[in-house]
Amino acid sequence: MEELERADGLGALQGASEALRNYYGIDHVVYHWVDSAGDQYGCGTYSDAWRTRYLEQNYLRVDPVILGCFQRFHPVDWKRLDWSSRAAKAFQAEAITHGVGNQGFSVPIRGPNGQFALFTVSHSCSDDWWADWTNACCRDLILIAHLFNQKALEFEPKRNPEQSTSLSPREVDAMTLLAMGYSRAQVADTLAISEHTLRVYIESARFKLGAANTTHAIVRAMSRGLIVVV
Repeated sequence: MEELERADGLGALQGASEALRNYYGIDHVVYHWVDSAGDQYGCGTYSDAWRTRYLEQNYLRVDPVILGCFQRFHPVDWKRLDWSSRAAKAFQAEAITHGVGNQGFSVPIRGPNGQFALFTVSHSCSDDWWADWTNACCRDLILIAHLFNQKALEFEPKRNPEQSTSLSPREVDAMTLLAMGYSRAQVADTLAISEHTLRVYIESARFKLGAANTTHAIVRAMSRGLIVVV
């Protein structure tokens, strides 16, 4: 913890993650900041091969840890996430092959202006061992997660999201339902408005968020904490 508190740059955060991994006797410790444009920043003990593979394949789109924690505010054990899709199962198998581990525990972090990051620990072990370990270390991990994020914000102030433009209540409703997977027709029916009126709300939200399209607007709204999908 002292090494983390003394950290003065990304290299020092990398060293702190390695020290924490060794201290706790687990396979990996990772800090991962994802901004509204999908750019990624962080440090950790995953192999270079896995980090390269993750970026090349744009696994951010299918990673159940990212998708699941985006919708949560509390720490989550990976076993509780949705790994049922074919893409998620293939991703998990490849991650294990690259030494990520069959167990994981992630702390979602909500920083200033909707900033979103994750602090993750992972290991290869039995379910019982992992449950005992995470129960014993949960409070420490939450504290460490927020200290990592505090340091990252200090080192990378330009990455800190700008103050969010507020959306109207109707724009929030529309974007939330779209983020939940509703079609435009279903959203319009749920809100008891015409599809033309819905289109006006969507375009207004897209303009406020500076988004290229509706999907981009949803990602930015979630990243900035303007909508929450549970």
